[in-house]
Amino acid sequence: MNVSELISILPLVILVGWAGLLLLVDVFFTHRSRGWTAVLAVVGLTAALVVSVVQFGQQSTAFHGMIVVDGFAHFLQILFTGSGIVGVALAYPYLERMEIQIGEFYPLLLFSISGMILMAMAADLIVIFLALELLSIPLYVLVGSGRPDLASEEAAMKYFLLGAFAGGFVVYGVALSFGAAATTSLEGIVAAAAGGSADLGLLTVGAGLILIGLGFKVAVVPFHMWTPDVYHGAPSPLVAFMALGAKAAGFAALLRVYLAALPELSAELMPIFWVLAALTMVLGNIAAIGQRNIKRMLAYSSIAHAGYIMMALVSFGQSAVAQDAVSASLFYLVAYGLTNFGAWAVVIALEKQEARGLALEDYYGMGEKYPLLAAAMTVFMLSFIGVPPTLGFVGKFFLFRTVLQGGFIWLAVIGVVTSLVSAYYYLRVVVNMYMHDGDPAAVNAGWLRWISGAAALGTVVLSIASVPLFRLVSRAVITLF
Repeated sequence: MNVSELISILPLVILVGWAGLLLLVDVFFTHRSRGWTAVLAVVGLTAALVVSVVQFGQQSTAFHGMIVVDGFAHFLQILFTGSGIVGVALAYPYLERMEIQIGEFYPLLLFSISGMILMAMAADLIVIFLALELLSIPLYVLVGSGRPDLASEEAAMKYFLLGAFAGGFVVYGVALSFGAAATTSLEGIVAAAAGGSADLGLLTVGAGLILIGLGFKVAVVPFHMWTPDVYHGAPSPLVAFMALGAKAAGFAALLRVYLAALPELSAELMPIFWVLAALTMVLGNIAAIGQRNIKRMLAYSSIAHAGYIMMALVSFGQSAVAQDAVSASLFYLVAYGLTNFGAWAVVIALEKQEARGLALEDYYGMGEKYPLLAAAMTVFMLSFIGVPPTLGFVGKFFLFRTVLQGGFIWLAVIGVVTSLVSAYYYLRVVVNMYMHDGDPAAVNAGWLRWISGAAALGTVVLSIASVPLFRLVSRAVITLF
């Protein structure tokens, strides 16, 4: 290890070191001064974000090729650190209001983001597994940070048990892949498969087991069972962060593994990805229709959106469209992330203790009493559906275009039909806000209004300026090919 290698992974070093320092510093803060821990967490995240922006475009490898730093990694670093800043901004007033403020919340969040960044840079299956555990273990604890709420404790236990089980599949898949190719390096696996020295049958089984573990992390069907209960029981700001951060990290690993290491298996894996994407879109949207709790509705919505992103992986073996497919998936993550944080800001504004304020009926009359919050929520619901002029529409356009270019017409048809189905439960929120009388009670938190307003504005404005953003994303992923 030398200085240049540490500089290449400087955002990761900053976050890990800063999180460890926060754990020590928090001991000296009283309960009333816990706000300083949140402020310091934002300082560390901002430092990592600035370094990621400065290093954007640089390319290098480190630690004997086990880590690769390229535009793809830098783009995701910016996404993760930016999401962390918004997550902290949502978390502090919420934790204070719910009387569950703990100083360890913010260092654990930073450790989880560190795992996500490492996942984006991983060029070795062992590093992918280590990154998966680094991002997951803090989340298991944070999901249960709402204790003594029984729903939070139950969600944490379920997430931990199922997550550990899924991690076992990843380990077994890595072992079989090593047995097939005699290496865990993604580059080495490519060379072994292309040179004919790898056992492609054993490698296919290993790839399938890794897909199970990572599929759990991104919540695709049938590995989605944890999502509704965890989203329902976990603190809402953490759910807002997990919905983007954990999903983006899982897809980063999927793209690295299957695009960089396993293009030789595209014929065998393509039907599997096709079925997973279709099932996830169908089940996620249909199950969301019957939900009366907005957190559970957004949980199934998150599953459905994982299905849309999964469509990009179906054509990973087609070199003509693979780059556009990856660019479309990252662009959609940005669109989903911005919309997701805005929607959860509105949910947090109406949520009360003991899970009050989370029923869809609690949004009755919101359009009259809180017109700006209602207008922002309307924008987010339209963006989730994919209605112009929103960023969600542009994201789905790019995804469906790449699917059609790859020749998967029926998959695109399923995507369009399920988007129409989603309009029912998304527009139901809008109808409740404007078409029913009620007296909703939002917290007097100007910060939440600023976040929701900025997210709504960004969702509309960026849809108009989407072409430069897509070009930026395309420039970031070109190093994968």
